[in-house]
Amino acid sequence: MSEERFGEFVLVRRHEQGHVAELVLDRPKAMNAVSTEMARSIAGACAALGEDREVRAVVLTSTHERAFCVGADLKERNSFSDADLLRQRPVTRGAYTGVLELPVPTVAAVHGFALGGGFELALACDVIVADRTAVVGLPEVSVGVIPGGGGTQLLPRRVGAARAAELIFSARRVEAAEAGELGLVDQLVEEGRDREAALALAARIAGNSPVGLRAAKRALRLGQGLDLRAGLEVEDAAWRATAFSGDRAEGVAAFNERRKPQWPGE
Repeated sequence: MSEERFGEFVLVRRHEQGHVAELVLDRPKAMNAVSTEMARSIAGACAALGEDREVRAVVLTSTHERAFCVGADLKERNSFSDADLLRQRPVTRGAYTGVLELPVPTVAAVHGFALGGGFELALACDVIVADRTAVVGLPEVSVGVIPGGGGTQLLPRRVGAARAAELIFSARRVEAAEAGELGLVDQLVEEGRDREAALALAARIAGNSPVGLRAAKRALRLGQGLDLRAGLEVEDAAWRATAFSGDRAEGVAAFNERRKPQWPGE
Protein backbone atom coordinates (compact mmCIF):
# COMPACT_ATOMS: atom_id res chain seq x y z
CA MET A 1 0.00 0.00 0.00
CA SER A 2 1.31 3.43 -0.95
CA GLU A 3 0.42 6.71 0.73
CA GLU A 4 0.35 10.27 -0.56
CA ARG A 5 -0.45 13.31 1.52
CA PHE A 6 -2.39 16.28 0.21
CA GLY A 7 -1.64 19.12 2.58
CA GLU A 8 -1.71 18.52 6.32
CA PHE A 9 -5.20 17.04 6.66
CA VAL A 10 -5.88 14.68 3.75
CA LEU A 11 -4.23 11.37 2.92
CA VAL A 12 -4.68 9.07 -0.06
CA ARG A 13 -3.88 5.39 0.34
CA ARG A 14 -3.62 3.27 -2.79
CA HIS A 15 -4.04 -0.40 -2.00
CA GLU A 16 -1.69 -2.52 -4.06
CA GLN A 17 -4.29 -5.24 -4.58
CA GLY A 18 -7.76 -4.59 -5.91
CA HIS A 19 -7.43 -1.12 -7.47
CA VAL A 20 -9.00 0.53 -4.42
CA ALA A 21 -7.98 3.93 -3.05
CA GLU A 22 -8.83 5.48 0.31
CA LEU A 23 -9.47 9.19 0.61
CA VAL A 24 -8.71 9.74 4.28
CA LEU A 25 -9.92 12.71 6.33
CA ASP A 26 -7.07 13.26 8.78
CA ARG A 27 -7.66 16.28 10.99
CA PRO A 28 -8.29 14.49 14.30
CA LYS A 29 -7.70 17.47 16.59
CA ALA A 30 -10.73 19.18 15.05
CA MET A 31 -12.88 16.05 14.46
CA ASN A 32 -12.22 16.58 10.74
CA ALA A 33 -13.95 19.96 10.65
CA VAL A 34 -13.50 21.23 7.10
CA SER A 35 -11.30 24.32 7.08
CA THR A 36 -10.33 26.25 3.96
CA GLU A 37 -7.02 24.39 3.80
CA MET A 38 -8.66 21.01 4.26
CA ALA A 39 -11.28 21.76 1.58
CA ARG A 40 -8.55 22.67 -0.87
CA SER A 41 -6.75 19.42 -0.08
CA ILE A 42 -9.89 17.30 -0.56
CA ALA A 43 -10.41 18.86 -3.98
CA GLY A 44 -6.78 18.26 -4.93
CA ALA A 45 -6.90 14.65 -3.82
CA CYS A 46 -10.11 14.05 -5.78
CA ALA A 47 -8.58 15.57 -8.90
CA ALA A 48 -5.61 13.21 -8.63
CA LEU A 49 -7.82 10.16 -8.02
CA GLY A 50 -10.08 11.05 -10.93
CA GLU A 51 -7.11 11.04 -13.29
CA ASP A 52 -5.67 7.75 -12.01
CA ARG A 53 -6.87 5.04 -14.38
CA GLU A 54 -5.64 2.32 -12.02
CA VAL A 55 -8.24 3.32 -9.42
CA ARG A 56 -11.59 1.58 -9.85
CA ALA A 57 -13.21 2.43 -6.50
CA VAL A 58 -12.66 5.00 -3.75
CA VAL A 59 -13.47 4.69 -0.04
CA LEU A 60 -13.87 7.86 2.01
CA THR A 61 -12.65 7.25 5.56
CA SER A 62 -11.69 9.08 8.76
CA THR A 63 -8.82 8.73 11.21
CA HIS A 64 -10.85 10.11 14.14
CA GLU A 65 -12.23 7.45 16.47
CA ARG A 66 -15.46 9.29 17.29
CA ALA A 67 -16.21 11.25 14.13
CA PHE A 68 -16.35 10.91 10.40
CA CYS A 69 -16.55 14.70 9.92
CA VAL A 70 -18.40 17.34 11.93
CA GLY A 71 -18.83 19.72 8.99
CA ALA A 72 -17.54 23.23 8.42
CA ASP A 73 -14.86 24.67 10.69
CA LEU A 74 -17.04 27.17 12.55
CA LYS A 75 -14.12 28.37 14.68
CA GLU A 76 -12.37 29.48 11.51
CA ARG A 77 -15.54 31.04 10.17
CA ASN A 78 -16.13 32.96 13.39
CA SER A 79 -13.22 35.21 12.41
CA PHE A 80 -14.42 35.73 8.83
CA SER A 81 -15.76 38.91 7.36
CA ASP A 82 -18.47 38.64 4.73
CA ALA A 83 -15.75 39.09 2.10
CA ASP A 84 -13.73 36.24 3.62
CA LEU A 85 -16.75 33.95 3.53
CA LEU A 86 -17.44 34.83 -0.07
CA ARG A 87 -13.83 34.09 -1.04
CA GLN A 88 -13.96 30.76 0.76
CA ARG A 89 -17.12 29.59 -0.98
CA PRO A 90 -15.61 28.27 -4.24
CA VAL A 91 -12.88 26.50 -2.26
CA THR A 92 -15.31 24.63 -0.01
CA ARG A 93 -17.66 23.94 -2.87
CA GLY A 94 -14.76 22.41 -4.76
CA ALA A 95 -14.26 19.84 -2.01
CA TYR A 96 -17.85 18.57 -2.16
CA THR A 97 -18.06 18.57 -5.94
CA GLY A 98 -14.67 16.87 -6.05
CA VAL A 99 -16.08 13.86 -4.21
CA LEU A 100 -19.39 14.00 -6.10
CA GLU A 101 -17.71 14.06 -9.50
CA LEU A 102 -15.26 11.22 -8.95
CA PRO A 103 -15.75 9.07 -12.07
CA VAL A 104 -15.50 5.75 -10.22
CA PRO A 105 -17.81 4.25 -7.57
CA THR A 106 -17.32 5.76 -4.12
CA VAL A 107 -18.15 4.32 -0.69
CA ALA A 108 -18.28 6.35 2.53
CA ALA A 109 -17.22 4.59 5.75
CA VAL A 110 -19.06 6.47 8.50
CA HIS A 111 -18.77 6.21 12.25
CA GLY A 112 -19.53 8.71 15.01
CA PHE A 113 -20.59 12.18 13.98
CA ALA A 114 -21.27 12.94 10.32
CA LEU A 115 -22.94 16.31 10.54
CA GLY A 116 -23.50 19.20 8.15
CA GLY A 117 -20.76 19.23 5.56
CA GLY A 118 -19.51 15.92 6.95
CA PHE A 119 -22.77 14.21 6.09
CA GLU A 120 -22.76 15.99 2.72
CA LEU A 121 -19.38 14.43 1.93
CA ALA A 122 -20.95 11.04 2.63
CA LEU A 123 -24.04 11.90 0.57
CA ALA A 124 -21.74 12.73 -2.35
CA CYS A 125 -20.66 9.09 -2.37
CA ASP A 126 -22.56 6.34 -4.16
CA VAL A 127 -22.94 4.08 -1.11
CA ILE A 128 -22.79 4.86 2.63
CA VAL A 129 -21.64 2.16 5.05
CA ALA A 130 -22.13 3.15 8.70
CA ASP A 131 -21.43 1.50 12.01
CA ARG A 132 -23.74 1.53 15.04
CA THR A 133 -22.12 4.65 16.51
CA ALA A 134 -23.02 6.84 13.53
CA VAL A 135 -25.00 10.04 14.08
CA VAL A 136 -25.92 11.94 10.91
CA GLY A 137 -27.75 15.15 10.12
CA LEU A 138 -27.85 18.52 8.38
CA PRO A 139 -28.11 21.09 11.20
CA GLU A 140 -27.21 24.18 9.16
CA VAL A 141 -30.46 26.11 9.69
CA SER A 142 -29.77 26.02 13.44
CA VAL A 143 -26.74 28.26 12.88
CA GLY A 144 -28.34 30.55 10.33
CA VAL A 145 -27.31 29.03 7.00
CA ILE A 146 -28.46 26.17 4.78
CA PRO A 147 -26.68 23.02 3.63
CA GLY A 148 -24.14 24.25 1.08
CA GLY A 149 -22.30 21.07 0.09
CA GLY A 150 -25.13 19.56 -1.92
CA GLY A 151 -27.40 18.54 0.94
CA THR A 152 -30.59 20.18 -0.32
CA GLN A 153 -30.19 18.33 -3.61
CA LEU A 154 -28.63 15.02 -2.61
CA LEU A 155 -30.80 14.23 0.40
CA PRO A 156 -34.15 14.44 -1.48
CA ARG A 157 -32.74 12.15 -4.16
CA ARG A 158 -31.95 9.63 -1.44
CA VAL A 159 -35.02 9.78 0.83
CA GLY A 160 -37.63 11.85 -1.02
CA ALA A 161 -38.62 15.51 -0.81
CA ALA A 162 -40.87 15.39 2.27
CA ARG A 163 -38.45 13.37 4.40
CA ALA A 164 -35.54 15.60 3.36
CA ALA A 165 -37.55 18.71 4.22
CA GLU A 166 -38.34 17.39 7.70
CA LEU A 167 -34.71 16.56 8.39
CA ILE A 168 -33.30 19.83 7.03
CA PHE A 169 -35.95 22.11 8.59
CA SER A 170 -35.76 20.43 12.02
CA ALA A 171 -31.93 20.27 11.97
CA ARG A 172 -32.19 17.11 14.04
CA ARG A 173 -29.53 14.48 14.47
CA VAL A 174 -30.36 10.92 13.46
CA GLU A 175 -28.74 7.93 15.13
CA ALA A 176 -27.60 4.87 13.23
CA ALA A 177 -30.63 2.60 13.61
CA GLU A 178 -33.08 5.24 12.43
CA ALA A 179 -30.68 6.37 9.71
CA GLY A 180 -30.73 2.84 8.34
CA GLU A 181 -34.53 2.69 8.47
CA LEU A 182 -34.88 6.02 6.66
CA GLY A 183 -32.33 5.19 3.98
CA LEU A 184 -29.89 7.88 5.11
CA VAL A 185 -27.24 5.15 5.08
CA ASP A 186 -27.19 1.99 3.00
CA GLN A 187 -25.47 -0.61 5.13
CA LEU A 188 -25.25 -0.85 8.93
CA VAL A 189 -22.41 -2.81 10.51
CA GLU A 190 -21.19 -3.42 14.03
CA GLU A 191 -19.20 -0.76 15.87
CA GLY A 192 -15.72 -0.29 14.46
CA ARG A 193 -16.41 -2.29 11.29
CA ASP A 194 -17.35 0.54 8.89
CA ARG A 195 -13.94 0.90 7.25
CA GLU A 196 -13.46 -2.85 6.93
CA ALA A 197 -16.91 -3.33 5.39
CA ALA A 198 -16.52 -0.36 3.04
CA LEU A 199 -13.13 -1.59 1.82
CA ALA A 200 -14.52 -5.08 1.26
CA LEU A 201 -17.38 -3.66 -0.79
CA ALA A 202 -14.99 -1.47 -2.76
CA ALA A 203 -12.74 -4.46 -3.47
CA ARG A 204 -15.71 -6.41 -4.80
CA ILE A 205 -16.72 -3.46 -6.98
CA ALA A 206 -13.16 -3.00 -8.24
CA GLY A 207 -13.04 -6.58 -9.48
CA ASN A 208 -15.39 -5.59 -12.28
CA SER A 209 -14.68 -3.87 -15.60
CA PRO A 210 -13.22 -0.37 -15.12
CA VAL A 211 -14.85 0.74 -18.36
CA GLY A 212 -18.17 -0.70 -17.25
CA LEU A 213 -17.95 0.84 -13.78
CA ARG A 214 -17.30 4.36 -15.07
CA ALA A 215 -20.03 4.10 -17.68
CA ALA A 216 -22.56 2.67 -15.23
CA LYS A 217 -21.86 5.45 -12.74
CA ARG A 218 -22.21 8.05 -15.47
CA ALA A 219 -25.56 6.60 -16.54
CA LEU A 220 -26.83 6.45 -12.96
CA ARG A 221 -25.85 10.03 -12.22
CA LEU A 222 -26.93 11.62 -15.50
CA GLY A 223 -30.22 9.76 -15.54
CA GLN A 224 -31.39 11.00 -12.14
CA GLY A 225 -34.40 13.25 -12.42
CA LEU A 226 -34.99 12.60 -16.09
CA ASP A 227 -38.18 11.08 -17.45
CA LEU A 228 -37.94 7.44 -18.48
CA ARG A 229 -37.50 8.08 -22.19
CA ALA A 230 -34.65 10.56 -21.62
CA GLY A 231 -33.09 8.28 -19.02
CA LEU A 232 -33.04 5.38 -21.44
CA GLU A 233 -31.21 7.55 -23.95
CA VAL A 234 -28.58 8.26 -21.30
CA GLU A 235 -28.29 4.54 -20.67
CA ASP A 236 -27.98 3.77 -24.38
CA ALA A 237 -25.13 6.24 -24.76
CA ALA A 238 -23.32 4.64 -21.82
CA TRP A 239 -23.96 1.16 -23.25
CA ARG A 240 -22.44 2.18 -26.56
CA ALA A 241 -19.36 3.45 -24.72
CA THR A 242 -18.81 -0.04 -23.30
CA ALA A 243 -20.15 -2.38 -25.96
CA PHE A 244 -17.19 -2.01 -28.31
CA SER A 245 -14.48 -1.78 -25.65
CA GLY A 246 -11.63 -4.12 -24.90
CA ASP A 247 -13.22 -4.78 -21.51
CA ARG A 248 -16.39 -6.08 -23.15
CA ALA A 249 -14.39 -8.43 -25.40
CA GLU A 250 -12.34 -9.68 -22.45
CA GLY A 251 -15.41 -10.12 -20.24
CA VAL A 252 -17.22 -12.28 -22.80
CA ALA A 253 -14.07 -14.31 -23.50
CA ALA A 254 -13.38 -14.88 -19.81
CA PHE A 255 -16.97 -15.99 -19.20
CA ASN A 256 -16.82 -18.55 -21.99
CA GLU A 257 -13.37 -19.75 -20.94
CA ARG A 258 -14.44 -19.95 -17.28
CA ARG A 259 -11.60 -17.80 -16.00
CA LYS A 260 -11.16 -14.52 -14.17
CA PRO A 261 -11.13 -11.50 -16.55
CA GLN A 262 -7.91 -9.58 -17.06
CA TRP A 263 -9.42 -6.18 -17.78
CA PRO A 264 -7.51 -4.00 -20.24
CA GLY A 265 -9.42 -0.97 -18.94
CA GLU A 266 -10.18 0.40 -22.37
